[in-house]
Amino acid sequence: MEFRVLGRLEVRHGEWCIGISAPKQRALLATLLCRANEAVSRDHLIDALWGGRPPRSAGDNLRIYVHHLRRILGEEDRIVRHIYGYTLDVRPGELDADNFREMADRGLAAGAANDPAAASRLFGGALALWRGETSFADVPRHGTVSAMANMLDERREVVAGARIEAEFLLGRSGELVGELRRLVTANPLREKPYAQLMLALYRDGRRAEALQVYRNARQVLIEDLGLEPGPELRALEAAILKGDAALLSTPGSQRTLSGPLLT
Repeated sequence: MEFRVLGRLEVRHGEWCIGISAPKQRALLATLLCRANEAVSRDHLIDALWGGRPPRSAGDNLRIYVHHLRRILGEEDRIVRHIYGYTLDVRPGELDADNFREMADRGLAAGAANDPAAASRLFGGALALWRGETSFADVPRHGTVSAMANMLDERREVVAGARIEAEFLLGRSGELVGELRRLVTANPLREKPYAQLMLALYRDGRRAEALQVYRNARQVLIEDLGLEPGPELRALEAAILKGDAALLSTPGSQRTLSGPLLT
């Protein structure tokens, strides 16, 4: 069985996708997945399903939803009842979010070992597990689900940036321009994608376009945040203006994909 949260919530059993159409059952499964293999109290689940306004019948309704979810999953022992709540049994490799984090961590380790080729491959594999731009895409973001979804979405952005850094170290900056333009469009208030796009364009011999990216970034940051670009972006613009040849090098032996890329 596979539980997929990196996009819309899905459960797959072999070649079959198990449909979970009822919103409350999706919310129940999502909450249990966020605390996989842990006992989740009935009060926590009731709050996840109804917020601060549960009906008087919430406890009975919860038992019915759990019963139906067991039947949908087709394995009665997947959801274990305790005195005060329920546990969803998720086995190693079954939850795509766990697989994403494990592969991303391996990519980080490869980068720290100065192996950008392996890092790029692992980061790319981690990103390939996503089926959309956001996790839990069809589940209301509340409580535990909101916290998990935000963490996964932020982690995805960081891993995407780390893969691009690995590609830079491999000398593939010219191939990244289209991807970086999409990343800038999707994240107009983040400076890192602008810097990466400027560097990719400059290394591809497109200096004027790189400087235009800086001007666009400055305009957006001032209009939306009332802030000038940070020191890294300003320093990069200055280096491009004076045609700094050091920007054209790929110092793979001097730089690794360690900590700062995944902070």
